[in-house]
Amino acid sequence: MKPKAIFNWSSGKDSALALYKILKEDQYEISSLLTSINKEFQRISMHGVPVSLLEKQSESLGFPLIKMELPKEPTMEEYREMMAKTMNEIKSIGVTHSIFGDIFLEDLRKYREEQLSEIGMKAVFPLWKENTADLIHEFLDLGFKTIVTCVNEMYLDKSFAGRIIDKDFIKDLPENVDPCGENGEFHTFTFDGPIFKNPISFDIGETIKKGYPKPKTDENTHGGEYVFWFCDLISK
Repeated sequence: MKPKAIFNWSSGKDSALALYKILKEDQYEISSLLTSINKEFQRISMHGVPVSLLEKQSESLGFPLIKMELPKEPTMEEYREMMAKTMNEIKSIGVTHSIFGDIFLEDLRKYREEQLSEIGMKAVFPLWKENTADLIHEFLDLGFKTIVTCVNEMYLDKSFAGRIIDKDFIKDLPENVDPCGENGEFHTFTFDGPIFKNPISFDIGETIKKGYPKPKTDENTHGGEYVFWFCDLISK
C-alpha cells in the first residue's frame, strides 16, 4: 500500500507542477487538497483567488478539498494552533505525509518539518532545490497555463498583475526576481494543464492595491507597510 498524503494546494503554478510530479511518480495516495482561506473575504491566503475558483480547481483535479479558514490577519501563534488542529484531524484518517511545492526556502522547509514532526507526520518536497528557471520552462512546456494574481510592489509594478505567464513574461522579469516568484515576488492561479480534466473559466476583473503593516523589529523600528497589487478573478 502507498502512504496516504495530503497535498498543500495554493492554487498556483508551483503547486500544480509539484502535484504533476507526485502523480507521475505514483508513490503516494493523495487523500485531498489542503488550502488556507481568508475567512472574512473567502479568498485564498496571499493569492487573493475566490473560493469559487478554488473549488472548480478541486473538481477538475478530481480531489476533495479541505479549506482551513484563517482570520483576516492571524498571528503566528493562531496560525500554528489552527494548523496543528487541522493536521491532527487529517492524521486521524490515516494520512502520514504532507506534500509542499516549496523550492529553496530553507527556513520554511525547516518550519514545516518541525511542525509535522511534532504530530508524527513527514513532509515531502517534490520540487526541492531544482533550478527555478528550468522549472518555469518545464511548467510551460508541459502545457500548464497560469495567471499572475498578486505582485509584491517591492519587486514588480502593477502591470505584471493579471498577466498570463509565458516566455515573454519571463523575459520581462527584473534580474532580482526569481522566475518562479519563490521569494514572494508574485503569486498565481493555474487554470489549465495536464492534470486538469477541464480548464477553469474566469473573467479578469480590476487590479486593486492593498497595504499590510510591517512588523516592528530591531531592524525595522519605523513600521511602514508592504504593498501588493491583486488582480481580481471572477468565476464564470
